[in-house]
Amino acid sequence: MRIAVDAMGGDHAPREIIAGALKWTRENSSTVLLVGKDTVIENELKHFNYDSSRVEIINASEVIEMDESPALALRRKKDSSIVVATKLVKEKRADCLVSCGSTGAQMAAAIFILGRIEGIERPPVITAIPNLSGNFTFLIDLGANVDCKAKQLVQFAYLGSAYANLSFQIDKPRIALLSNGSEESKGNAVTVEAHDLLKQQTSLNFIGNAEGRDIFNNYADVIVCDGFVGNIVLKTIEGMAAFIGEAILKETGTVPKFMQKLDYTQVGGAPLLGVEGISIVCHGSSKQEAVLNGMRIAEKSFLNDIVEGQKKALSFMEENA
Repeated sequence: MRIAVDAMGGDHAPREIIAGALKWTRENSSTVLLVGKDTVIENELKHFNYDSSRVEIINASEVIEMDESPALALRRKKDSSIVVATKLVKEKRADCLVSCGSTGAQMAAAIFILGRIEGIERPPVITAIPNLSGNFTFLIDLGANVDCKAKQLVQFAYLGSAYANLSFQIDKPRIALLSNGSEESKGNAVTVEAHDLLKQQTSLNFIGNAEGRDIFNNYADVIVCDGFVGNIVLKTIEGMAAFIGEAILKETGTVPKFMQKLDYTQVGGAPLLGVEGISIVCHGSSKQEAVLNGMRIAEKSFLNDIVEGQKKALSFMEENA
């Protein structure tokens, strides 16, 4: 297995990214392709002991910064690290890619280089959030798409169901739609329309609306929302977890182990679904442990053939969506 890693993406690139990638090579027999400015990567590698036969440097002379327009940067910076890494997957020189850089640029590269799976208009991002059962609730979308149509939320539901089934062996995942109430009539116009469409999807295990608190109580396996709402929910969870952890630390001198489950570094990364390849989106402030865990998600997605699984799931989507 070969994983392309965007060595230049993220707040702590390139050292922490490279450190995480090298940790990956020590725990399995896979090969890592470090993508970025070759002289910079070579200088960083001098700080580590590693098996050079398992590490390949792929030069990319440009970097897309976080504040750049993704579409514009993609056209102007054709030799950027995220573009080159995505092309490696497209050309089958890598099995998947991991990046901690601009999510918008990563999504744009995936759409224009890898291409969308047939039937998908907008690829979403999914992540696992721990719940009271000891398992996870999957939230989709996390910010890739801030304005969505009802039929796109239905597409997200199919993709999320396939991911939960294949990567976490959940049989007939329970699908819910995030809203401001459990009643069918609750929500904005798009949410109400999406609810009606989801009810008609006979191949989905749709259980109705979910409220924000249901993310943690094992009410559903997959909760669907647009990326605007999903990103706010995710960042609120991150902020609340940090606040509670710090408050408990000050009061007791220690942080409970369960709080670690809400640490994004333990999750690692979030797969970008709906595209013809495996692209793992990592937090911009990821350090080596988060990078390592993101690569583990990439491996899991590859071994479970998540791309073909999504295609199979979408083949059952009712035409009314």
